[in-house]
Amino acid sequence: MNEIVLYRILLFIFLGSAAAACAAIFFVTVPYGRHSRPGWGPLLQGRWGWFLMESPSLFVFLLFFILGPFNRSPAAVILCLLWSAHYVQRSLVYPFLIRSRRRSVPLSIVGMAFAFTSLNGYLNARWLFRFSGGLPSSWLGDARFIAGAVLFIVGFAVNIHSDALLRRLRAPGESSYKIPRGGLFRYVSCANYTGEIVEWFGWALAAWSLPALAFAVWTVANLAPRARSHHRWYRRTFPDYPQERKALIPFLA
Repeated sequence: MNEIVLYRILLFIFLGSAAAACAAIFFVTVPYGRHSRPGWGPLLQGRWGWFLMESPSLFVFLLFFILGPFNRSPAAVILCLLWSAHYVQRSLVYPFLIRSRRRSVPLSIVGMAFAFTSLNGYLNARWLFRFSGGLPSSWLGDARFIAGAVLFIVGFAVNIHSDALLRRLRAPGESSYKIPRGGLFRYVSCANYTGEIVEWFGWALAAWSLPALAFAVWTVANLAPRARSHHRWYRRTFPDYPQERKALIPFLA
């Protein structure tokens, strides 16, 4: 079996499994953070868990960029920079800004996320740098690329700003949860998730590829059920929680 055949099999498995994962997360809340509970095996300190879960998307992607063969059109380089910006923030910056040292994540969840991000990095990098055949320079002026890049940057800014607002809720050493306020939190309980979903649909639009679309669909499949769980948790935990807030999409859901 040559690589392109294996690649196509992995891609369609990756895309097809998103629906199953979404259904599973709706019924089984992922056990970390505010939803932590026993029964999921050994625990890993939260910041190192985040690093291991997210870093393969960065390192695998850059590995294929370095190894080639090279399709380094300007559009491909910009897409690589956008991808890398997100995952430098998510794997090398965000975990070490977490203020509570008591947060932990089950090693089983870390292992599943490590496998997912490794595969996702491979599928998107291999398409971008080889199987796409090289994006033409004219793609930089295409409305899909421009709109997608703008959406990515907007979503990235919302994601970082929302994470910063969540961190400011706690003084150093605190571990209790509070009602987030400001920014997009005026309208939704999970503004950081909203930003991330906008990011990856923007990247999919700019890349205009099936693996990029598959990742955007996976992002919704993963984050929408978690946003629903977080929203319900906020409502149960805080009697004064703003009733007008939605879970993920302002004014809608």
